[in-house]
Amino acid sequence: MMKTLCEMKKTIADGGFDAALTALYGEKDLCLQRTRYASLTDSFASVYGEKNDIRFFSAPGRTEVCGNHTDHNKGCVLAAGINLDAIACVAANDENIVRLKSVEYPKEDVVDLAVLTPVAEEKDHSAALIRGVAARFVQLGYKVGGFDCVTTNRVIAGSGLSSSAAFEVLVGTIFNYLYNDGAISAVEIAKIAQYAENVFFGKPCGLMDQMACSVGGFVQIDFADTEKPVITPVTFDFTSCGHALVITDTRASHADLTDEYAAIRKEMESVAAVFGKSCLRETDEAEVMANMALVREKCGERACLRAIHFYNDNRRVEKEAEALKAGDFESFKKLVIESGNSSYMYNQNVFVKIKDAGQPVSLALALSDSVLNGRGAWRVHGGGFAGTIQAFVPEDLLDTYIATLESVFGEGACYVLSIRSVGGTEVK
Repeated sequence: MMKTLCEMKKTIADGGFDAALTALYGEKDLCLQRTRYASLTDSFASVYGEKNDIRFFSAPGRTEVCGNHTDHNKGCVLAAGINLDAIACVAANDENIVRLKSVEYPKEDVVDLAVLTPVAEEKDHSAALIRGVAARFVQLGYKVGGFDCVTTNRVIAGSGLSSSAAFEVLVGTIFNYLYNDGAISAVEIAKIAQYAENVFFGKPCGLMDQMACSVGGFVQIDFADTEKPVITPVTFDFTSCGHALVITDTRASHADLTDEYAAIRKEMESVAAVFGKSCLRETDEAEVMANMALVREKCGERACLRAIHFYNDNRRVEKEAEALKAGDFESFKKLVIESGNSSYMYNQNVFVKIKDAGQPVSLALALSDSVLNGRGAWRVHGGGFAGTIQAFVPEDLLDTYIATLESVFGEGACYVLSIRSVGGTEVK
């Protein structure tokens, strides 16, 4: 049934969306989400006026649990969708133009879908992601069309929770439901989103962020075949283990770090090239280790260390997943710390090694060690270099942990998260 903005807002107030909102966010956040969605209809009205056939869409952020910088070399990851998400209030139009206004940013993106090739001045901007998603839809034989849209995003930019992937998946989900009857799989939407970020936005990311955002829940993903990644749900209830999942935002900027991220992939692939392969997953670890002197000569020492990190963290993904399935949370925590230490020492993506760059992530990890030593677990989160850390905190230490980290990084720096079982979806 088609609804206007006023009708949609009344449906929210009358509880017509309560079941859908509770399924996505939990009972505790129901009132907050009612207000959030109602506010979004007001924002839409202020930008585009009254429209018919208003629809809501949502795509979650994600938390990486294990497999730090392994996905871009066809490795394995353990990740999960979270309760922080990007949402959109949308009305289709017949102009073949996407107009998207974010509540958080002053500029409206206007993308003419008649042009589905990269536009130079859009690189590094959200318009490139919209155009890239649409272009890939058309390349794959799917339908696209215009829409007017207002979004708001609770996935903090630069947080390591993948605000950009959530946005890409959100756009793909809108095209999917508006023009393809929701028939495109979550896996395909994730690959489309990655294409947009790689080819149109200009960031050489792997597929893990988009996949976790698109699929939702705890997922173990094996990217040995990137066209057909193996996705294995991992059933585990964190509420049963007496710990909270806390992401701390050190509020350090990710600006100008694209080259740092790209260097990790490039160096890992340079090691693989020594053995005639395109990525580390295709190499024989024993052969690489036996020829480390040659690798050092051709690729440099940091590339050697990053290759070692890849092999070890790839194995840890399976170990962590098995520990969770077995309910062995103590073993899981030890593996989390191992993974974090490997990122710090071998992958070297905890801080940027230039003068005056600062080391906020290093400090956050040190404070976590001080508070949680012997009980919890902590590690760099996401791409690294700046941004966030992840910690598993015993509930009786939660207040102390948050107070300690926020005394340094500011009030509101810590986020206590829940895991969302649903990925990109229409909310109805």
